[in-house]
Amino acid sequence: MILIVDDDPSVTTSLGLLLKQAGYGSQSAAAPAEAMKMLEQEDFDLVLQDMNFSRDTSGQEGLELLSKIKALKPQLPVILITAWGSISLAVRGIKAGAADFVTKPWSNQQILQCLETALGLAAATSPRPQAKPLSRQELDTRYDFRNVIGKHPRFLKTLELVGRVSATDASVLIVGESGTGKELIAEAIHNNSKRRNGPFIKVNLGGIPSTLFESEMFGHVKGAFTDAHQDRKGRFEVANGGTIFLDEIGDLDPSSQVKMLRVLQDRTYEVLGSSITRTVDVRVISATNRNLPEIVEKGEFREDLLYRLNLITIYLPPLRERRDDIPLLAVHFLRNVGNIYRRNNLSISEAGLKWLQGQDWPGNIRQLKQWIERYVLVTTKDVLDVEDFSLPVEMELPKPRKDQLPAVGTMTLDDMEKAMILKCVQHCGGNISKVAEALGLSRPALYRRFEKYGIKP
Repeated sequence: MILIVDDDPSVTTSLGLLLKQAGYGSQSAAAPAEAMKMLEQEDFDLVLQDMNFSRDTSGQEGLELLSKIKALKPQLPVILITAWGSISLAVRGIKAGAADFVTKPWSNQQILQCLETALGLAAATSPRPQAKPLSRQELDTRYDFRNVIGKHPRFLKTLELVGRVSATDASVLIVGESGTGKELIAEAIHNNSKRRNGPFIKVNLGGIPSTLFESEMFGHVKGAFTDAHQDRKGRFEVANGGTIFLDEIGDLDPSSQVKMLRVLQDRTYEVLGSSITRTVDVRVISATNRNLPEIVEKGEFREDLLYRLNLITIYLPPLRERRDDIPLLAVHFLRNVGNIYRRNNLSISEAGLKWLQGQDWPGNIRQLKQWIERYVLVTTKDVLDVEDFSLPVEMELPKPRKDQLPAVGTMTLDDMEKAMILKCVQHCGGNISKVAEALGLSRPALYRRFEKYGIKP
């Protein structure tokens, strides 16, 4: 049962008819006091609440009602209805505990999808009293977690949330350090969702210059700009009916954030060079290793975009916080690399596994994988041991004296820059944020250099 709170009879009537046609039962209240009385007397599954009542266009009365609802029933999902010009008010409502918001005018499909997502998310994330955590074996019988390695209790708790959230259409924000497996988790969410048969499109936003953002994400028509020799589909159009994974979302520049907000808000966009508005049906999963609330405070990221992205947030712990999984991952990578190089008899000694388990791995899973592959290439032994992991994996170049420079003509500036970037990537264990900081570059600038020099970090 859904409670509609709005002082406009035409709105409550139209919403009531829409919900009835969709199979939902509903009741309506014309004022906050009436809504609270109904909530105290009956059980509702969701509240659909207007933020601007006729007596108070500031939205303060709507915020006060929301606060009372959450105090009375903290787990009850509330969807706010507000005008496009009052999105800042809706963001305040999200901070106060609302599940989501829709803006006027809305499409019927949009509001029904919002309701379905909020109800599904409430069911997936509601606390289960005295519920025993699921084992890895139990998780694997319920969900498709192929290629996801780990059984540390903290990681299993994360996987259980991933499985339950996958069934909804909620936007998911995956946070964690570089190399923790955010893309793998995004793919697991897609594989366990109702969109599993649709496309899964991965986009590294840190590698897209702001000048190409519209063309890359929304496509362009022939003649839209100088080099537009033919029509091109954007990433959102390619992902239609499936899932789009927006990696490095924290690196999106301000002008691109505005364009991204619009398509996330109402799932509409225009192709570059065309005035026709198009609609897209996608689930959005994003990821970042940056602290988004912190960069929101600095004014580098839009607060309304943040709340559009993270209906649910999934945190991936670094490898040093799930050390029990290091041996499992090492053996998994060794098996894969052995298959590639036709060395299927490789193994790691107990002492070697314990040594690996004791390392901090600042580059996390990605660094561990690269480490295993390097040593498979340099060793001739079948069983890798501690002493094997101390072998040099690449030839050290002689260090020139401080007063000695490379001979003229032996290295170009590009050669020197590429060598410096490669050395820094190695030194930082593949942690892109640390590489960018050490070199004094932004992440997008660093990615452009990766592309320029053909570097695959």
